[in-house]
Amino acid sequence: MADGLYARVKGSGTTAMVLLHGFGGGCDDWYDIQPDLARDGLVLAYDLPGHGRSLDHPAAGVASAMAKAILADLAERGIDRAHVAGFSMGGAVACLMGLREPSRVASLTLLAPGGFGPEINGPLLERFATPADADELRAAMNGMAAPAYRFETKHVAALAARRRIDGQKAMLQGIHGMIARDGRQGEIPRETLATLAMPVTVVWGTADPVLPYSHSRNLPASFRFISLDDVGHMLLMEARKPVTAAIRSTVRSA
Repeated sequence: MADGLYARVKGSGTTAMVLLHGFGGGCDDWYDIQPDLARDGLVLAYDLPGHGRSLDHPAAGVASAMAKAILADLAERGIDRAHVAGFSMGGAVACLMGLREPSRVASLTLLAPGGFGPEINGPLLERFATPADADELRAAMNGMAAPAYRFETKHVAALAARRRIDGQKAMLQGIHGMIARDGRQGEIPRETLATLAMPVTVVWGTADPVLPYSHSRNLPASFRFISLDDVGHMLLMEARKPVTAAIRSTVRSA
């Protein structure tokens, strides 16, 4: 669509779902989830600005600008209302979409979302964003998961191919500087989150080494919370079935 914002589209129907990946990822992170959800309706998995086929989009690195860009893209596609699921940085973007235009966001499923507390593992994210080779990338990916989890080669290879896109590492380095300054990230105040009137589900792994599980404390009373024992940060791969079930149940609750 316009302005170089890419989305992989699957499914059809009146129910629209939007999937937003985390920092350094891409629409392929949803590769094993999107087809399942597409049985229920139209599903758009975006490359967020600054990533993959949306590399040169001007909203790169600014969560509020990313939220605005996705809402504009949905409007251009004729989608007036959608259910939004976001992982990590994509979770923060999803929240801001709901706060910006609540009438257009039918529900939110937030998977270890950014912006729910100040701490963030900046050094690990930097190694993930700018590895020297596939072995370093694999080590960073495994470091973001629970201690016992090891990524399959297909997942490492897919991300390694993205890192080889001309200009991708430099872009991620710049975005990293915006989202993880001195080991801190920007926060969305709890009182602001409490104004979200649509169904909201938050999913977090107790062994998350990137965004601490403690960020799930003191959520608004209206939020549904799902805790995943001994699961790390990489929920889309570590906990594909619980994540898919959480998104589906949240959509149906709306």
